[in-house]
Amino acid sequence: MNELIEILEDIQPDADYESCTTLIDDHILGSLQIISLVAEMEDAFDITIPTVEIKAENFNSAQALWAMIQRLQQEGI
Repeated sequence: MNELIEILEDIQPDADYESCTTLIDDHILGSLQIISLVAEMEDAFDITIPTVEIKAENFNSAQALWAMIQRLQQEGI
C-alpha cells in the first residue's frame, strides 16, 4: 500500500490519499493521471489492468485501488 501511495503522490501530489474517497468524482485525478497511474501500477505490481477495471469505483480511493491490485494479483492477471 505504501508503494501505491508513493505512486499516487508522484502523479498528483496535492491530495490526501489516506482518507480521500472521491479521487475520480471530485476530479482530483484526471484522464491523463489515470493513464499514468495505470502504467505505473502495472509496472510496480506486475499486473495488467483490463479496460473494464478502469472505472470510478476502482479508482476513487487508494483503498479501492489497493483492493483491485490485490484481486488482480490473485487472479494472475
